[in-house]
Amino acid sequence: MSDVPPARPIITLLSDFGLRDWFVPTMKGVILRINPIATIVDLSHDITPHQIDEAGFFLSSCVQYFPEGTIHVAVVDPGVGTNRRALLIATGVAFFIGPDNGLFSEILEQYPRAEVRKIDNRDYRLETAGSTFDGRDIFAPAAGWLSKGVPKELFGPVIYDPVRRFLVRPLWTEQTLIGRIVCVDHFGNLISNLRREDVTAVEIRSRQAGVVIQVGTWTIDGLVTSYSEGSYEDPSALINSNGYVEVFLKERNAAVTLQVGLGDEVRLSPRERSVRGPLSRDRLQSE
Repeated sequence: MSDVPPARPIITLLSDFGLRDWFVPTMKGVILRINPIATIVDLSHDITPHQIDEAGFFLSSCVQYFPEGTIHVAVVDPGVGTNRRALLIATGVAFFIGPDNGLFSEILEQYPRAEVRKIDNRDYRLETAGSTFDGRDIFAPAAGWLSKGVPKELFGPVIYDPVRRFLVRPLWTEQTLIGRIVCVDHFGNLISNLRREDVTAVEIRSRQAGVVIQVGTWTIDGLVTSYSEGSYEDPSALINSNGYVEVFLKERNAAVTLQVGLGDEVRLSPRERSVRGPLSRDRLQSE
């Protein structure tokens, strides 16, 4: 990929702004005044307010499906107005613009050789009275000018210490693999950080086919292949199209009904050695 986006650039927007206020359309207006031919795609503006973990997972789940050279602007920014840095990240495949608060941890892990720059050139930002809307004043202008062909080097210096969140990995305890819920989607489905290969690993370690999935006080025997195979009363689990273990209730909100949410444990165990009983959010860190 070249150092500049393609002639018909795509800019995506991800935020926790919602759609009620003027925040999202204002950012679009700033971008389009700079580059009227840019195509702007809304990823989502319904990220739970201030939930950087949720935004990071969301971003890493969908950006791979966009054309090379796409500019991704992500603004979930509890530290707006502080001395936290503004970033421009070039991975060689895409660009990412947003706050230096750990939001891009998954991207930086996926692209360990990404070039990370601090955006500090005031020629490519808006000067305003306050400091509460960097989405409009810093990130949207940077995206607009980058899409216009301004070289990334002009936005600011390379940095080598971007903030990285602690990305929780599944942990083994004997023959059980412990993960956690990393996303609750619009339907209330519970998406874990356990993957198809983790299911296989449990089967290999236990030398038997089949697993049970435990979440909250529920134990689920095995996996189904589609939502239609699930139950209206008891939770089911499947491997979703992104390859993650997902817990659901057929045509119902599993998060609300099961009282399970972000950060709660999900366990993969062999059928014969499953451990029943309620799980806690804190035990994932302690075990």
